[in-house]
Amino acid sequence: MTFYGGIAVVPAVVLAIRLAALVAGPERLLDLTASPVGAVPDELGAGRVTASLIRAGTELSGVEAVAALIPATLYGEGLRRAFSSLGSVEGPVRAWRGRLLVLPLLAAGPALLLGLLLVLPAAAGLLRRGGWASFGGIVVSFLVVWVVLSAMLVWVYRVVGPTAPRWRIVTLVAVFTAANVSGFLHGFVLFWSLPVDLGLPFGGFDVVGAVVAVALWLYLLHTLALMGYITAMELDRFLRGSGISTGGGP
Repeated sequence: MTFYGGIAVVPAVVLAIRLAALVAGPERLLDLTASPVGAVPDELGAGRVTASLIRAGTELSGVEAVAALIPATLYGEGLRRAFSSLGSVEGPVRAWRGRLLVLPLLAAGPALLLGLLLVLPAAAGLLRRGGWASFGGIVVSFLVVWVVLSAMLVWVYRVVGPTAPRWRIVTLVAVFTAANVSGFLHGFVLFWSLPVDLGLPFGGFDVVGAVVAVALWLYLLHTLALMGYITAMELDRFLRGSGISTGGGP
């Protein structure tokens, strides 16, 4: 999942930004992203990279958008392969189905992004005020990201995965997993504010150190997501074996 996610994350993000810009307008989107981008720590260059990513998304051409769709759907294939290796799936892995099933998630990306951007500026403003206001900003940011991730994980666990636990179980586990992932995502942002020389172990090549750091964080976040899927499957299997009904349908 980390390998496929590393390939797909940038194309998926720039696609979501481009589609959101079509809905809200490029200038409006840049205004909405200004405060959250300003709150990203820039000690290691993360703020500059985030700003460049948003600018690239708003300026994406139609041809570039179609080209980005190809690697972006690879994430669905990675999810499908990873989930198939964890579940009792017989026969070949139909990874192409993962690519198709992740398309609705990519289509919902602009709405999810705009929903985040309507709230995150307020959180960023609280962060800049310092003191307890900063703590409130972190709480608001955590809750908003938690809600968005919960919706995404429900779809991923129930639809993209080859083994589909029941809806109520999936929702319960997805909400709990999303809370953990949201917390670690904020830890990821905090990491970029630390006075760390990322290039030190790599002969002074900061870019190599940054890529490795991102890969390690992706690995950690995907491990949490996989643990959530395993938990949903095992809980569903246990309840079915015990004859306990969740009332969530098939």
